[in-house]
Amino acid sequence: MQSLLELYKIGHGPSSSHTMGPSKLSGIFKEKFPKADKIKVILYGSLALTGKGHLTDIAISDVLKPIKHEIIFDAKTKVNHPNTVDFIGYKNGKEIGKMRGISIGGGSVKVEGMPIKQVKECYKFNFFKHVYKYCKQNKIDLYDYVIKFEGNEIISHLKNVWKAMQKSIELGLKQKGKLPGKIGLERRAYIMYHNKDTKINKMFLGTPSLKHLYAYAFACNETNASGGVVVTAPTCGACGTIPAVMYYAKKDLGFKDEQIIKALAVAGIVGNFFKRNGSVAGAEGGCQAEVGTACAMAAAGFAYLYGNDIDVIQHAAKIGITHHFGLTCDPVMGYVQIPCIERNATAAHRAIEAAQIAALNKDEEDFYDLDDIVKIAYITGKDLDPCYRETSTGGLAKHFKPKK
Repeated sequence: MQSLLELYKIGHGPSSSHTMGPSKLSGIFKEKFPKADKIKVILYGSLALTGKGHLTDIAISDVLKPIKHEIIFDAKTKVNHPNTVDFIGYKNGKEIGKMRGISIGGGSVKVEGMPIKQVKECYKFNFFKHVYKYCKQNKIDLYDYVIKFEGNEIISHLKNVWKAMQKSIELGLKQKGKLPGKIGLERRAYIMYHNKDTKINKMFLGTPSLKHLYAYAFACNETNASGGVVVTAPTCGACGTIPAVMYYAKKDLGFKDEQIIKALAVAGIVGNFFKRNGSVAGAEGGCQAEVGTACAMAAAGFAYLYGNDIDVIQHAAKIGITHHFGLTCDPVMGYVQIPCIERNATAAHRAIEAAQIAALNKDEEDFYDLDDIVKIAYITGKDLDPCYRETSTGGLAKHFKPKK
């Protein structure tokens, strides 16, 4: 299993699969065919249907400039993977090379027929059941397991990840006005955070700081929707869930940065199982693959903060993802705004609830382990109709009525 370096990536939003991935593929093609004086780019599937809203064309153009290029949105041609893109290079009007790339989610890519630099597999085990057994036998926790195989070098990366997460929230909390794009969606994080309506505050039933949790998630995702710098956790579309929970743990619950770093490592190793053995791409598994995975990761990290053992952490992760099964990915007009921003906020709260329920029921009989749940999540996601897998052709996207 790959390093957490490949899971937590710092970069510009609004989409890891539709912005970061195509940008990376463009760089690979440009490097492979440096003599090309013109490049044709053909986007298929979800990339074609939601690329405009996800700023896919802008991300590609930024890399290919100053080379003359043409970007075609082909939503009709059938392809095996919904995030497929073709590059064709020309020199003096003659074709000199082509490449088919796939954005597999979380900013990671594959290139058909061309092995690119492989990321080192640093972990001994690819399934949670083996990690579970190893930790039990060696009397270590999941954070110790990460350090055992990643080394202390990963701590430096996690510190940078945590700094980036905090900055994305803090920036979002300061911003006012409308988000970019044709929807004209108003930013809400600042208003939510500074709300002083006593009637509303009474709704939080003794936990008034909980409104901060929602504001943190909104802030991070509004930064993402603006093309700001965020962390794939595990994706840009789901970038607000884990940061919101961890920022809430620090600012409102009193946890230290050192504790948050360890919790991010635990959340990351859980996310790695979904990325390797399932999917974290909305175009492949619906929003459950993105926000659902983020909720599972955040639940695991939050459970770890309170000193819970590997059994409770596993249970928390399972609750976090299971109750997102079947969640559709139907971004309105292709923008990572409606319903994406709100979903991160609800997932952040659900992650905390998942950890609490898991701790209360740590002696509950287990019918599924985390590996089973990852597999079922993948199958469930693939069972979703394509209109609910990041194509903006179903659900909220299909029935959206813009304000006049």
